[in-house]
Amino acid sequence: VRGEAKKAVARLRSLGLHLVLMTGDTDVIAGAIGQSFGFDRIHADLLPDGKLARLRELKAEGRKVVMVGDGVNDAPALAAADVPISMGSGTDIAQQFSGVLLIGDDLGKLGDLVALARRCRKIILFNFAGTLLVDAAGMALAAFGLLSPILAAVVHVSSELLFILNSARLLPLQRRR
Repeated sequence: VRGEAKKAVARLRSLGLHLVLMTGDTDVIAGAIGQSFGFDRIHADLLPDGKLARLRELKAEGRKVVMVGDGVNDAPALAAADVPISMGSGTDIAQQFSGVLLIGDDLGKLGDLVALARRCRKIILFNFAGTLLVDAAGMALAAFGLLSPILAAVVHVSSELLFILNSARLLPLQRRR
C-alpha cells in the first residue's frame, strides 16, 4: 500500500465519491485494507475479466465509473470506464487506455483532479447559461427596437469577453516569493 493512499481515499470520500476496491489480492488482504481505508465495496481475487465484470455491474446500476489503475491487469477495465485514469508510473498499456494520465505516482493528486474537474464544470455551465441569457435578452431588446445593431454587437462581444475572463479563473496563479 502506498504511503499516501489512506489520505487520498479520505479526500475522495470527503468529495462524496462511492469508492470500490477491486484487486487481485486475497480476500484477507483486500478486506483488511479496504475496511481500514473506508471503501464502500471490496472485491478481491479478481483477474482482469473479473475487474471488467465488476465495472460493468457498477455501470448497470447507473453509475458513472472512474477507474484508477496502473497495471496490465487493469487495462480491460480502464478501457470500459467512463473516466479511465492511470498513474504515470504505471505500465504502458494502462496508460494507453487512459483518458487521464497523472504524472508520477502520487495518489493524492486524484482528489485535486476531481475538485478541478468539478470547478471546471461549474464555470462552463455558468458561462453557457450566461451566454444564452445575455443573447436572449439582446435579441428580445433588439426585436422591440430598444437595442440598435451596433449596441447589440458591443453588448455581445463585451459579454463574451467577460465569460472568457471568467474561464481564466481556472488558470493557475503564480505566487511571488
